[in-house]
Amino acid sequence: MIIKFLCAVITRSLFILVSLIGVWRVTYVKENNNYWLLTILYLPLVAEMIMTLKRRKGSDYKWFSPAILLFLISIIPTIWILELHHQNTKSDEASCTSLDSAESFNKALNLTLVQPANETAVDPLQSTLQFAAQVCSNDWILALHQILLILLIVGKWLMPIGGGFTRDQLSQLLLVFVGTAADILEFTSETLSDIKNNNFALVYIILAVWTWTMLQFPLHLSVMSSDADDLEGQGGGSSFLSKHQADIWQIVETLFIQDGPFLLVRLVVMFHFRIVHQMLIFFAIKNFLVVVLNIYRLMVLVQDFKSGL
Repeated sequence: MIIKFLCAVITRSLFILVSLIGVWRVTYVKENNNYWLLTILYLPLVAEMIMTLKRRKGSDYKWFSPAILLFLISIIPTIWILELHHQNTKSDEASCTSLDSAESFNKALNLTLVQPANETAVDPLQSTLQFAAQVCSNDWILALHQILLILLIVGKWLMPIGGGFTRDQLSQLLLVFVGTAADILEFTSETLSDIKNNNFALVYIILAVWTWTMLQFPLHLSVMSSDADDLEGQGGGSSFLSKHQADIWQIVETLFIQDGPFLLVRLVVMFHFRIVHQMLIFFAIKNFLVVVLNIYRLMVLVQDFKSGL
């Protein structure tokens, strides 16, 4: 009981901490303390934590994770603001510290953490903030994307399992999360890097699709299958939807939430915005193959079900 309580609190505390770091970065780049009002978005997450600890002893729900949804609601506006600000000011940005190599990372640490012998020691928190302020905006945003996706996976792993949700289903869900997170990160990092000349229409399209794809993380339907009690409640479970519930949801996620939208965006980038290069073509072909294979899989499932009647 104590372990479940601690896991539930630690997970949500990490959610709030990462979101708070994002808000700090927004206030820094915008030079406006009014953006601290974004912390109001944490209140539903805190309320959910209190209610979950009180009513469910920290356990998550079977089909849906309110904590993950509220975490996304708290941090997605921050990433939108940072992305739009970066696209608007990247041509005017002064020299900054890029974290694209071990040498630059070590140099940045030495500049902020290593002090001459005749100077007094620097406060560790102040040194950390100085280092963070010197990092380039694109590296900051990429780090937030990476931490967000990693924390979604680790957070779901740490959160106590809800009733009716087995450890086997949890392991399947975590593997799905890992693959989904890798695809989303590749989509945002590769596609946003193609934007030239402050093309905000394309930025809005990419961020909108990214937000849409992130909404699949609170749902657990891709690994859930109807048990005997559920099937009886639905009238015997002889229908196609009852028999292949998890398979159908996986196909729906691919076609309408992930690879389908990714393919459409990449086609728009190539044919409307006239941005074409080798990696963009490769990932577009990859998305196309995944969409076609999932449609083929759906046809196979329907054909097998009809032949079994």
